[in-house]
Amino acid sequence: MSHTLGIRQAQKQKTRQALLDAALELLEGQSLSSLGLREVTRAVGVAPTAFYRHFRSTADLGVALVEEALGSLHPTIRTALSTTGDTEERIVRAVELIAGHVERHPAHVRFIARERYGGVRPVREAIGEQLARFAEEVAEALAKDPVSEGWSRDDLLMLAQLYVDQMIMTACGFLEAQEAGPEERERITRLAIRRLRLIGVGRQHWLDDGHGDNAESGTTS
Repeated sequence: MSHTLGIRQAQKQKTRQALLDAALELLEGQSLSSLGLREVTRAVGVAPTAFYRHFRSTADLGVALVEEALGSLHPTIRTALSTTGDTEERIVRAVELIAGHVERHPAHVRFIARERYGGVRPVREAIGEQLARFAEEVAEALAKDPVSEGWSRDDLLMLAQLYVDQMIMTACGFLEAQEAGPEERERITRLAIRRLRLIGVGRQHWLDDGHGDNAESGTTS
């Protein structure tokens, strides 16, 4: 009996993944708000009613795609940001990691870029929540860095959000550069490196002359 249940569960998971894969492919040329569930089920070769065994709506499917897309991006961002510091080598490595991720998962990056500010609210919120969690993790890592000594939690989170936003922006830039050729890719690389340098310089001097929250409140580090 358990063997039969295991086969059914595996088949159910296979169909669910097929629906996600089909939706992601269809979304290469349209937004989620215009995607119909019949398009997705037709691409998979299942009846429309089968869709509801896996997702409540196309918005629910979109939230699942967010988890999948940012699930693939999360390790890359975590690695990139953990290696980003004050040295040129670390900054270049971070940008290379993002470029490599875009080459491996262009459809995921395209989906997040399009739907981050798209018309399906649950999906926008899911993306925002995932990126906020990324920022929290990055802030925790930054807090352990000696450069962050004396920083308030709010300032660490603000810095973490800058890094996460820059990584997403860089990924979108590399995605667009795929169709533009090597010169555009090189331009995106140079721009991303310069922006990370700028964030790094600002980080080093944030507490100078009373810019940080601690200084503003009159406390000392």
